[in-house]
Amino acid sequence: MTVRRDRQPLRTAATVELVSLVILLANLVTAHLPAVSSLAGPLHGCAYLFTVIATARDPRRSPAAVALSLLPGVGGLLALRSLTRATERGGRSAEAG
Repeated sequence: MTVRRDRQPLRTAATVELVSLVILLANLVTAHLPAVSSLAGPLHGCAYLFTVIATARDPRRSPAAVALSLLPGVGGLLALRSLTRATERGGRSAEAG
């Protein structure tokens, strides 16, 4: 349970990254309002950087998880999934041993 709480900032940043990318793409396809771009662009960039750094600093990180976090949009959520699976596998081997 502690690990899940420790990854809450990563979960939030990954979600913000995805939502902001969807907003940017929707704005590009529809009205292309400069105000939306100037708000969502930096938000997406900050969330992306936070996601990559948070994944790289996680104690259960793997090269695959860090590589996944570099994918814009869905990479943070994929990296979070990879880290969660690694934690679950680590917990099961500790219980078995």
